[in-house]
Amino acid sequence: MAGRHATERHEGMVAAIAFESVVKLLAFLAVGIYVTYWLYDGFGDLYTRALAVPELASVLAFDGAGRLGYGGWFAHVLLAMLSVIFLPRQFQIAVVENVNEQHLRRATWAFPAYLLLINIFVIPIAIGGLLHFGRGTVDPDTFVLTLPIAHDNVALALFVFIGGLSAATGMVIVEAIALSTMVCNDLVMPMLLRSRRLNLAGERDLTGLLLGIRRGAIVILLLLGYLYFRLAGEAYALVSIGLISFAAVAQFAPAVIGGMYWRGGTREGALAGLLAGFAVWGYTLMLPSFAKSGWLDPGFLEQGLFGLGWLKPEQLFGLAGWDNISHALFWSLLANIGAYVLVSLARVPTGAEATQGALFVDVFRRGDSPPASFWRTGAEVRDLLPLVARFLGQRRTEDAFGAWARSHGLQDVSQLKADPELVHFAETLLAGAIGSASARVMVSTVVQEEPLGLGEVMDILDEASQVRAYSHKLEEKSRALEAATAELRAANEQLKELDRLKDDFMSSVTHELRTPLTSIRAFSEMMVDDPDIDVADRQRFLGIIVSETVRLTRLVNQVLDMAKIESGHAEWHNTDIDMRELVQHSVDATMQLFHDRGAEVFVHIPDAVPSLRADHDRLLQVMLNLLSNAAKFVPQGAGRVDVSLSCDGVRLRVDVKDNGPGIPPEQQPVVFQKFRQGGDARARPQGTGLGLPISRQIVEHFGGRLWLESVPGGGATFSFELPLASAAAAQ
Repeated sequence: MAGRHATERHEGMVAAIAFESVVKLLAFLAVGIYVTYWLYDGFGDLYTRALAVPELASVLAFDGAGRLGYGGWFAHVLLAMLSVIFLPRQFQIAVVENVNEQHLRRATWAFPAYLLLINIFVIPIAIGGLLHFGRGTVDPDTFVLTLPIAHDNVALALFVFIGGLSAATGMVIVEAIALSTMVCNDLVMPMLLRSRRLNLAGERDLTGLLLGIRRGAIVILLLLGYLYFRLAGEAYALVSIGLISFAAVAQFAPAVIGGMYWRGGTREGALAGLLAGFAVWGYTLMLPSFAKSGWLDPGFLEQGLFGLGWLKPEQLFGLAGWDNISHALFWSLLANIGAYVLVSLARVPTGAEATQGALFVDVFRRGDSPPASFWRTGAEVRDLLPLVARFLGQRRTEDAFGAWARSHGLQDVSQLKADPELVHFAETLLAGAIGSASARVMVSTVVQEEPLGLGEVMDILDEASQVRAYSHKLEEKSRALEAATAELRAANEQLKELDRLKDDFMSSVTHELRTPLTSIRAFSEMMVDDPDIDVADRQRFLGIIVSETVRLTRLVNQVLDMAKIESGHAEWHNTDIDMRELVQHSVDATMQLFHDRGAEVFVHIPDAVPSLRADHDRLLQVMLNLLSNAAKFVPQGAGRVDVSLSCDGVRLRVDVKDNGPGIPPEQQPVVFQKFRQGGDARARPQGTGLGLPISRQIVEHFGGRLWLESVPGGGATFSFELPLASAAAAQ
């Protein structure tokens, strides 16, 4: 309703702005059509003539020094986008005077269409003026007038003058009203209302004071604009002056856009960003404009402030090659956004800031419902009416409250109750006249917040508890989803590793099977192809075939054995085992291997150890694997292997130590992988590479562990231990 009242109050101005916009558009289209299709033969003719002139051809290109370039084009487009929202006249019409959000739907296509139409003939008019007058003879801002005058088309020139005058008048009116309202509402009135000496709270009618402040602000603003024109305007074309002001207005963008989409913004952050942005803008654009107009020493433009080259206003920090607008926009927005974000992150937003942020950030979640009010007012309608009438006038106030009453199904103002919604309406009316801050202060003088009853407090707490419980459930679900995601990721990595191991396993198995089969086939073919081969060679070949057959059989058995153990289908025959006898038996069985290597074996066995209940053949297989592994790597003719058995009353331990080359630390983790021996592929021909993996599976089945200790150059020690109690229970 406050917005509707504002519309009725300002509908004349809005209609006037709309009318002057139409006149301006028609005048510009008229001169554009005249230049393009009357003075020349259309767009093609204009561009062909322009390309024939080197100076104009260079203007139409983006590349090359001294021209706009794509970076400058982007900066100017960004400036235009921000100006659509943040220029005072744009903000006044699009936000302040907009009382119906449905109007935005029409504006989304009407405004771009208007911009498209009014820009169609901008370049043709500029090219036509340059072709006719040349460069530097006539101000390009006046081409729309000078071209018709130069061709004696007085009627069109008059129409264009009227369109330009209406456009200038509209801009001045809206800018003056918007800026004077901002100055009055946000600067002057808050200061006056807080002054105890003036005691404005006791005045009955302040409408005259408001009008006086705004009219005075309009006069001062117009004088300031004229002063800037006299000081710096002669050095710049109108479009350049406009771009400088656009760059200044762009400094409001970080705080405004951040306030709509970021909850973490603070008051200090917004102020710091604005101060930093305007400081850089003033140094890089405003001061150079005064210097180029002769009011300041232009030396700092070329030498930099204090003679420091990196402080040149138009090449700040050595950034050269950009036009002055793009350069200033980049540094000012960088300083603005940086200060806004960093200062805001320095502390947590206050309760008021968080609430205000939620009103904007979550506006679409709340829909059309107003924010909840957790207080009761002790105000009366008879107090609100005089308060609002002091600033809006008695008639306007009665009309506004009467319309509010009718919209709520009441007959007149006397039936209204001063509930929080009506107080908010009154505050909104005042905010349109004296600003939101002053309106809040004035409303607080007649509104007294009453304490809530116990039942109301309990209702609020119950609602808050429900919200908190719901939030807690969401957090728990989020944590559960994160945990499930982590588990799935780990399982996926494990599957990838298993797939890799499967590929390695198949590759190794085929290699190990192919090696003995190749030997068997080769020697068999040799005997078949040469029936008269010597008996000695035949016997040697047959011995190799038998040896490779045994190796092949052992490989197949080990692969099957490994598969059974891993799948849990292996058969285990547990009996009481004397580990002293088992260790000695395994040493005796492998003695020939050590004899062939010229190595000595030393056995260290105590006089007595407890018996162990386990599978005798499986443990013997473990010992044989460890001893045969040691025999492979001891040095030829100087090898030494120490086999030790010990017991601490809880577990039995066996150590097989050799004096071989040892295993580097980075290769030790792979010795228990299938078909890997000491991490060295050169050891593969000496065995199947399954002995150690099978041995570890057997030991772990009985509740024990098998590990390796090795120092490069100091030999290797394979050890395993078995618990006396759990080994007996393993099946």
